[in-house]
Amino acid sequence: MTDPSSPAEHAAAIAAPLARLQAFAASCPDEVWHSTPLSELGDSRTVGVIVDHVADSCDYIGDWISAIAAGQDPSLGPELVDQFNAAHAAHAANVTKTDAAAHLQRSGDVLIALINGLTAAELALADGRVGRLAQILARHPDDHRAEIAAALRG
Repeated sequence: MTDPSSPAEHAAAIAAPLARLQAFAASCPDEVWHSTPLSELGDSRTVGVIVDHVADSCDYIGDWISAIAAGQDPSLGPELVDQFNAAHAAHAANVTKTDAAAHLQRSGDVLIALINGLTAAELALADGRVGRLAQILARHPDDHRAEIAAALRG
């Protein structure tokens, strides 16, 4: 699906990559789950932490979308995302496959319902920020999955 425009299209564009990441995570042997294949790229997180990071990002970006839809102007930006990611990496250092899978399922379901429940006008809020956040969420799982898979192929 290219260039989603309706809330339902955005929700579907988010659901598919989340399902692919879920399947990838389920297929990871323990040695891969605990490996750091992106360390040469400067990312010292394990595969498990990266998978759980996607779930965590669904949570905080969903909170931002909800805040914008409620008429608030939440602080957003790369510095804040970096802070969230660093805190998450420290907190999730020993995340199990079961816990990460449950977190990804739960956060994905909540996020998809949130996006699907928006109106077209809400997607356009904050100069289109809500729609842009939805597009980021649609790319995020596949970006990480592809990056990990490429590193594992070496």
